[in-house]
Amino acid sequence: MPDKLLQPSGPGRPKDPAKRLAILEAAKSLFLRNGYDGSSMDAIAAEAGVSKLTVYSHFTDKETLFSAAIKAKCEEQLPELLFELPDNVPLESQLIGIARGFLALVNSRESVEMHRMMVILASQGSKLSQMFYEAGPKRVQEEMEVLLHKAAKRGLLNLDDPHLAADHFFSLLKGGAHFRLLIGCGEPLEGEAAEHHVQDAVQLFLRAYRP
Repeated sequence: MPDKLLQPSGPGRPKDPAKRLAILEAAKSLFLRNGYDGSSMDAIAAEAGVSKLTVYSHFTDKETLFSAAIKAKCEEQLPELLFELPDNVPLESQLIGIARGFLALVNSRESVEMHRMMVILASQGSKLSQMFYEAGPKRVQEEMEVLLHKAAKRGLLNLDDPHLAADHFFSLLKGGAHFRLLIGCGEPLEGEAAEHHVQDAVQLFLRAYRP
């Protein structure tokens, strides 16, 4: 019987946040280990220690679960709160916090494996690459654009195009090191090397956009 036919028809009992988290963790693990097509909802349910019906009560189908797993991974390193611009926090400190979280995210094993998988799927005409982009990179980009727009309105930055500025910020952080990491020709930046890279990237960005 197709998976979608097993979806619950009503709201049922209140959803358990712990079970939702277990499902997301299982989904991230299996999608990376076995790929999207090789990860069934049955297998994800077993990995999470819940019933298949419980998986569907939290996520209506596998595509929804895939998107949620990508979003959850991004939010682990880059929570929405990080993109706020409090009056009492210097912009430079805010950018450094975002830079640290972003670098840790893109250097993580899960992120590297997911990027590699998306390249393969894109060459096969799969729509999952677009889903991945919208759930992860696009969300981060849009939140950064909002923050930079706020900073510009307060006179903290001089920029006309927040989208382009956000691109510049994240591109500085990725640099050539991330490309080498993706193709297996480099190691992730860690410790002092990662911090040095973060500080350099933020300072270069500020030199370009400070009034």
